[in-house]
Amino acid sequence: MSYDDDEEFAADDRAEEGLARLLAVERLGAHLAAVPWFTHIGQPLLPPERGHARAYLDALGFPEADLVPIHDWEEAASAAENPGFDSAWWDAEEQLRAALTAEALTIVDDRELTLALTRLAERAGAAARRAANEAAELGHMDDESLLHAAVGAAVQAAHQRALVEIAGVDADHAFRPKFALFESGRWPIAVVGSTFHLF
Repeated sequence: MSYDDDEEFAADDRAEEGLARLLAVERLGAHLAAVPWFTHIGQPLLPPERGHARAYLDALGFPEADLVPIHDWEEAASAAENPGFDSAWWDAEEQLRAALTAEALTIVDDRELTLALTRLAERAGAAARRAANEAAELGHMDDESLLHAAVGAAVQAAHQRALVEIAGVDADHAFRPKFALFESGRWPIAVVGSTFHLF
């Protein structure tokens, strides 16, 4: 077998792997309509949800952060608008996102990645928006900017989770338990100071 043959087989393997990862993202996208977005906001936290929250904080590098449940939309607005967002928390998420994106681009090309993530964002946004509107109506909340923030957070979490699928990283990656919180009907809002606000 020639060197050129080796390169051709390697390219075929990469293409096959890339297709498998993109199909995983498509399956994730199909799942988004079934996610119970925002259906348990304000309710007492269950042990599995506390576990997801702790796993997220530990994997992100904030093991000392306290979990603070948010009880209603008014508290959620205060947490979401708080100017004391921990920049280290934000930076940690951004660093993870950038690393996943770089890894994903070694497996699929930029155009394929953009198309897959755009399609996923559209599906996440549509499903989360419907659910957020229903939750807001039940909670007698009409703050459009807060609804926009909630839906944006859901879309961002789906984007992050999709990057995990494409990059094929370890099962303990921080974006897995973060998305699991949304799958539990919650809204993980932010780390403010030394507290993690979870609606």
